Amino acid sequence: MSKTPRPPRAAYRCTECGWEAAKWVGRCSECQAWGSVVEASAAPTGRTAAAPVSTRAMPIGQVSVKDAAYRSSGVPELDRVLGGGLVPGAAILLAGEPGVGKSTLLLEVAAQTARYQHRTLYVTGEESASQVRLRADRTGGVHDELYLAAETDLGAVLTHIEQVRPTLLVVDSVQTIGASGIDGVPGGVTQVKEVAAALVRVAKTLNITTVLVGHVTKDGSIAGPRVLEHLVDVVLHFEGDRNSRFRMVRAMKNRFGPIDEVGCFDLGPDGITAVTDPTGLFVEHQNGQVAGTCVAVTMQGRRPLLAEVQALVTPSPLERPRRTTSGLDGSRVAMVLAVLQQHCGIRLHHHDVFASTVGGARLLEPASDLAVAVAIASATIGTAPPAGVVAMGEIGLAGELRRVRDLPQRLAEAARLGFRVAVVPTDRTRPGPRSPESWAVDGMRGLDCPALATALRLLQLQGGASGTAALHAAEG
Repeated sequence: MSKTPRPPRAAYRCTECGWEAAKWVGRCSECQAWGSVVEASAAPTGRTAAAPVSTRAMPIGQVSVKDAAYRSSGVPELDRVLGGGLVPGAAILLAGEPGVGKSTLLLEVAAQTARYQHRTLYVTGEESASQVRLRADRTGGVHDELYLAAETDLGAVLTHIEQVRPTLLVVDSVQTIGASGIDGVPGGVTQVKEVAAALVRVAKTLNITTVLVGHVTKDGSIAGPRVLEHLVDVVLHFEGDRNSRFRMVRAMKNRFGPIDEVGCFDLGPDGITAVTDPTGLFVEHQNGQVAGTCVAVTMQGRRPLLAEVQALVTPSPLERPRRTTSGLDGSRVAMVLAVLQQHCGIRLHHHDVFASTVGGARLLEPASDLAVAVAIASATIGTAPPAGVVAMGEIGLAGELRRVRDLPQRLAEAARLGFRVAVVPTDRTRPGPRSPESWAVDGMRGLDCPALATALRLLQLQGGASGTAALHAAEG
């Protein structure tokens, strides 16, 4: 007697993160969300039969690459991040915090694409069509080839795609689109997976460049299942400070280009514009001598940017002095303070220290350690560093300076903007003495310093006549 197959056992799944459990619980053990665990029947098991193929397999050398050629988005900085432009059939995920300017940027891309006589479909699930039209009027994004639809149902979106046949499709956002007949609510794990898979499938079938807007969680990661990032070809992260107009787009994944490029934008009342030379936003006192300031050169992807570091050191009435940072890594600033006290003789245990960057720049790489130390030392003794000096280098716990990557690119950018002297770590791979040496490159002078104390002495921030003579010799 054959046994009757047992029905699939019901499981419970979290609508926020996809965690599964054999029985219902009130709180998800994975993402700690309350009331997000719902019943979801198990998928039936069975063998998949062979099916007809859409296109025959062929040798890779015979596959045409004409359909995958880059096409400009009309926004140069976005083309830079994408590796050249939009690729037909590519699925792009753009994520960012609320209000950072994702919709404004994509409306500009849609309008520029329409101006090139490429039909564009903008689907909004968060705003009404009238609201998007008002923003388009303000930014000059109205065009006959730009189609607009306000939908929250996947079936309706697919119908619009069949009717319009766009070259570019923008869905704002993927968390607001729901698929009928699928468990969960719009924005849940199951819904997001189904909606994203359907849109990517249409993009590949009809050769439509598709841009999906994604939400982010409190910690800045992309909301929804991790499989969402695997489904798409490009993952872009749009970031920026609410108190600053400066915005940056980073490529976290890119199947068609590099992932170490950064695009810079300026978000204003009239829309968003590309910033091809953003250094001026982060440097205020390039030609002036102000105590407590120093200019650093940081690498944003493959683009060198100059940013000014400011420091303020004041006597503290508190038993535990304050250490406040803005735009800097607080733990690295604390390490720099400890090195200044231990190896440079600068006593800061009775002083409040405030360190920040200008213009909302974020300096998180170790190469900015030396600029932070110079700014703090300058603020402590009340003496400004010499004009036209940039500093870059990683500080070790023993007070030594370590080399940084892409030093030639950093020096070339500093020289282009008029800086004359660069204080950099000594190249320990080069034979010879470890004393400070002067060299010239790209129209500027460089000072090799093996340790932080040597750098401060050369900049006249620790006293000593030999340092003044060496600095004048470097300036030439």
